[in-house]
Amino acid sequence: MKKLLVILSLVASLVSGSVLASPSLIPAPPQLSASSYILMDAYTGDILVEHNADEALPPASLTKLMTAYIIEYELARGNISFEDSVRVSEKAWRMQGSRMFIREGTQVSIEDLLRGIIIQSGNDASVAAAEYIAGSESAFADLMNQHAQLLGMTNSNFVNASGFPVEGHYSSAHDLAKLSRATILQFPENYAMYAEKEFTYNNIRQPNRNKLLWRDKTIDGLKTGHTDAAGYCLAASAVRNGTRLITVVMGTKSDEARATEAQKLLDYGFRYYETRKLYSRGQVVNNARVWGGSQSSVKVGFAEDVLVTMPRQQGESIPASLDMQEEIIAPVAVGDVLGKIVVGTAGNILLERSVVALEAVEEGGFFKRMFDKIKLFFKNLF
Repeated sequence: MKKLLVILSLVASLVSGSVLASPSLIPAPPQLSASSYILMDAYTGDILVEHNADEALPPASLTKLMTAYIIEYELARGNISFEDSVRVSEKAWRMQGSRMFIREGTQVSIEDLLRGIIIQSGNDASVAAAEYIAGSESAFADLMNQHAQLLGMTNSNFVNASGFPVEGHYSSAHDLAKLSRATILQFPENYAMYAEKEFTYNNIRQPNRNKLLWRDKTIDGLKTGHTDAAGYCLAASAVRNGTRLITVVMGTKSDEARATEAQKLLDYGFRYYETRKLYSRGQVVNNARVWGGSQSSVKVGFAEDVLVTMPRQQGESIPASLDMQEEIIAPVAVGDVLGKIVVGTAGNILLERSVVALEAVEEGGFFKRMFDKIKLFFKNLF
């Protein structure tokens, strides 16, 4: 790899003022009264705080995050629609615990079921949706585990769609944060549902159990859960000044405690960290030499926006370097990886991201290829 001497100059456009800023002083994170918890940057996936985050625990109704995710997945692919009518089975109608209060034999739309799952935490709605999508709840649980594997949820196993207590049904704070992040980023068109404070179905109005929706206007989701085995759990997300954080707390002692502890983590994260966009999708960071091509250079940049989680007020002091392939030989296709950018220092690398060809370069004619081969030979020779 050929390292270009672009230290700091690649991030110079991001900042103003002095390059050498005073370091931010960050205190230790709060210690929560919870069995397990995590704080994650939703846009980068970086973990800011964690405690027993990979411990497999009963997730209670946080399970419904996966049930809702699969519904949204199927909606996005056109396999189902909000207007689809679902016939309520006896099994769904007889579900105990939190309910949407759907009646056996009636028809309920997928849109109403999704709200019943997200807002009312309906066990009955979860079973009805699972049966409609997969044919049975057990088949749906198999689908849940397949999605969990695709999302990298390595400490989860789902046995049912509702989170009703059963042996072998578990997840972790880290896995549920990954799932929450996927929900937010993959299906933004439906995410507003998670912030709705109440839902009325069958003339029964029920409030969203997430108390933080009333306390903090920046919080817009996600889901609560509670069983005797799981304790009181909460997955919450908020966005402030372009930074979105996700927290999952599991095993707190009360409804009030899960809200208070989650708020502590979110406030800490927003106070001391931020998400910074370093580069935009399609932004050109180099015009690299191409040998044997129809043109002598290729524009190099990023296939997606490059985001990084960093301490607040430290953007000015973070260097970046660009490592390019020593030789780029035509043909070059759009998206071919031609090098990487490294942000940070040798002892504290914040991220590494591939840089790709932003345009195609075809092979040059016979004489152009031969001439470039000769030039490249002498270049390498000396």
